[in-house]
Amino acid sequence: MGIAVIHTYIWYMYVTLMRGTELCNRFNFIAASRINATLITKNPTSVKNDLVDRFMAADDNTTPSLYFLPFNSGNGGHWVLVAMDLSRLIVYYLDSLSGDWSKYSSMKKTVDAAIIKFRSKKNYRNRKDITWVRVQCPQQNNSVDCGFFVLRFMRDIVALNRIDIPKMYFEEYKSYSRAHLDEMKDELC
Repeated sequence: MGIAVIHTYIWYMYVTLMRGTELCNRFNFIAASRINATLITKNPTSVKNDLVDRFMAADDNTTPSLYFLPFNSGNGGHWVLVAMDLSRLIVYYLDSLSGDWSKYSSMKKTVDAAIIKFRSKKNYRNRKDITWVRVQCPQQNNSVDCGFFVLRFMRDIVALNRIDIPKMYFEEYKSYSRAHLDEMKDELC
């Protein structure tokens, strides 16, 4: 799945679920075209600064909210979802394949550095370390659906209006059926 499809679906979610509601204050999106493994390898400082600029653009980062970062491993590779709560210094990592953020150490380092720089620019005290939570989320059973899983993760979180993502994911969506993923495809069409 390409970046343009990810961006198109984010716009679709905004229009159908969020526009004109309080959800706009609770959920933010970071363009996958601006922050991905390829760009981090080329210029990690620029990527970190882009992320800080995105955080700074929000009106209020003291109220719990989530920043969604659909992250691609590069060169059309694997998609994962990183969801950041800047007020509580929690980063949720959702991967539809078994794995954790250590596979993407440069991404984790960049996200951590951006959060710290953002908090410093806002004169927030760094009262604790950033906590990364590996969410036990639905798993794909092939090598091609990772992008659809990332879209579905974002959709479920927004639709449930949940800032806290349970470590064992949401009871309603412990797994995804083919129908759940087909629904995403229909919405994209």
